[in-house]
Amino acid sequence: MSLPQIGFDEGEALLDWGTLTDALAEGHSRPKAEVGDTFLYRGKDTLLSRSAWIDGLGIAVKTAMIFPDNPAREVPMINGAVSLFDDATGQPEALVDFHLVTKWKTAGDSLLGARRLANPNAEAILIVGAGTVAASLIEAFSAVWPDAQIRIWNRTTAKAEALAQEYAGVAVATDLAQAVGAADIILTCTMSTEPVIRGEWLRPGQHLNMIGAYRPDMREADDAALHRAQIYCDSFDTTLDHIGEFKIPLASGALRREEVLADFYNIDRFTGYNPEAITLFKNGGGAHLDLMTSRHILDLWTRNT
Repeated sequence: MSLPQIGFDEGEALLDWGTLTDALAEGHSRPKAEVGDTFLYRGKDTLLSRSAWIDGLGIAVKTAMIFPDNPAREVPMINGAVSLFDDATGQPEALVDFHLVTKWKTAGDSLLGARRLANPNAEAILIVGAGTVAASLIEAFSAVWPDAQIRIWNRTTAKAEALAQEYAGVAVATDLAQAVGAADIILTCTMSTEPVIRGEWLRPGQHLNMIGAYRPDMREADDAALHRAQIYCDSFDTTLDHIGEFKIPLASGALRREEVLADFYNIDRFTGYNPEAITLFKNGGGAHLDLMTSRHILDLWTRNT
């Protein structure tokens, strides 16, 4: 039997956001993942491999080829695939499209945090940023909050307008402070190294869910936001010492380690919606989430072929 190769369109046709987040929650009930990253370079070009092994679930190696000059050749800048292996034998099980796994893993990660912390009757959602991740967030959050008004704010308003035109009912916000104050759920997916969300704009009952920062020098919320919020994340291992959102305020003393209350390996400590509290969730990602997502995709593909 040939090795299954699951492409973007055929994989996406099988997926829905609710069952994906359930699969992510179930994955965190298993033994903690072993993870590792490797990088190879050739000038501007990069090969990134992220691997994860979860006992009882399997092994995944997600390989990304990042070639900055590709757009000039009319070839996508980022290419790759996820290789899945059987947990018991180590035999290869499937190749899954890189972009499919990345899209659903990233947005699903934040959606799981929001499902555990945000107002289930949220009426207004703000997305800060207008790139590829923002588009995924529109799809994910509109599936769980179908009646909520979604607005997009971006430093370049024209880019927000272009994205909003792709989705019925999505509007553009031009005043960030005002838009933050009006939102029940705030999602940030920027490339900022300086905070774009100020704690003074927040109010009780809001949920701030941050995706963008992934390097030690990047953050999207200021110290005041951290001081006012109950703080959670997807993984202590991928956020606390690696991403500026926590690493910088931990180093300065503005944040104490014990103030990050729980990650998905203690998901029972996610306390649910509290109208008297501001909740903050940091999406740090990780290869273990790629494995959980890929396994879910393969399970769906197997049942439907």
